[in-house]
Parts: sequence; structure tokens; C-alpha cells
Amino acid sequence: MRGLLVRPFLLLATVSLALSWSAAGLAQKLVDPSKVAPEFRAAAEKRRAEQIKLSECSKKADQAKVLPRDRAVFVSGCLEQ
Repeated sequence: MRGLLVRPFLLLATVSLALSWSAAGLAQKLVDPSKVAPEFRAAAEKRRAEQIKLSECSKKADQAKVLPRDRAVFVSGCLEQ
């Protein structure tokens, strides 16, 4: 009987662990302009500024408890300001 209860739990734990690792791997990393070739440094600095602004707007959406369906409109409005 005990074996019947342990197997589903181990399977669920393994699947949830795999999903959490894959989500972290898909997250977009902040661009580091110092690690980019000199001819692309200006573009990297611009992209980093965009990433920081997007992150700030996402944090504002979280603090305002915006619903997922309204999040895109909220964030795009925040980016335009």
C-alpha cells in the first residue's frame, strides 16, 4: 500500500522540479554591454535600458495587482510614458 502512495508523489515532485528549472532557463537575461563587441555596444546599451524599463513596468503591474488579461495593456501603457 505504501508503494502505491510514494510513486505518484515522486512523479509529481520530479515533474514540478523539471518545470521550475525549465522556466528559469527560459527567462531573458539582462544584456551586459561590457561583454559585447565594441561595434554592437550602443545597441546593447539601448537594449539593456529597454529591459530595465520593462522590468520596472512589470513590477508596477504586480504591485497594482493587474489581472493577467489586462497586463499587456498596462505594461505597454507604462512603457509609452
